[in-house]
Amino acid sequence: MSNYVVFDLEWNQGDAPFVREDGKTLAFEIVEIGAVKLNEKREKIGEFSRLIKPQVHTHMHRITGKLIHLTMEDLAEGDCFQDVASDFFEFCGEDVRFCTWGPLDLTELQRNLDFFGMPLLSDRPLAFYDVQKLYSLAYDDGKSRKGLEAAVDEIGIPKDIPFHRALSDAEYTAKIFKTFGEKTLGKISFDTYVTPKTRKQEIRIVFDNYAKYISREFLNKEDILKNVDIMSTKCYICKKNLRRKVKWFTPNGKHYYSVGFCEKHGFMKAKVRIKKAEDGNLFVVKTCRFVSNEDVEEMKKKQHKIKKRQKP
Repeated sequence: MSNYVVFDLEWNQGDAPFVREDGKTLAFEIVEIGAVKLNEKREKIGEFSRLIKPQVHTHMHRITGKLIHLTMEDLAEGDCFQDVASDFFEFCGEDVRFCTWGPLDLTELQRNLDFFGMPLLSDRPLAFYDVQKLYSLAYDDGKSRKGLEAAVDEIGIPKDIPFHRALSDAEYTAKIFKTFGEKTLGKISFDTYVTPKTRKQEIRIVFDNYAKYISREFLNKEDILKNVDIMSTKCYICKKNLRRKVKWFTPNGKHYYSVGFCEKHGFMKAKVRIKKAEDGNLFVVKTCRFVSNEDVEEMKKKQHKIKKRQKP
């Protein structure tokens, strides 16, 4: 079985993103990596902590300096990002599952790898554990997102090391991660810094109460809206085509909703989110879940209200 690497990043920024002549952009430059490695039983088997000497944003941002308790003098003792990242991946080893508090760290790690010319972690969306999301599913309403310290307080983990340093935040995240049951761990997330480029790379996954589809890239929205895979609605359990009860509608041109009916499994709501890939193309994250009669009526009201508003 895989080991788990729970990691946290601290980063610095400038007053504006740095843009290189080749168009590569870096808004947040990683200045510290901290990580805890767990075995398949989620027992701690190692830790990693390194400072990184800035190469792009060489002045500490006023907000960053207050938050992470580091100075440029501290960071001057660090090594370059390329060396630290190489050592970090050697520490991780092969066949690991990354765990982070929220989705941002994995995306920014890959963005820094890309900017500094290092290999990315995958050629397609990367599966990982978003511990912040899992915490909400395990202990809260599944929708809200709490800060790390608030979660630590809620479940009574002793606060014996300071927050807002990479290793200590990784330690706290790992302690929360170890409390989850197997059902919670079934809710895997996907980082989409690298999007699918072919149909084979697309993500199709069914969880216990919804299905997710991450599409390949498209050049424009028109191609998305006429794509059968995206805009058709099939029951993700029995695979049968559904009778449309609420036609596709959008409140903003980015999110599209519809409801279909399966005679065996009931009403299924589909949501399509159009997102921009790093290269400027578009891709889709589509989710489908079964809903109640009351939910369907609410969707109809929402559709009617939007259509009324959009009339000339």
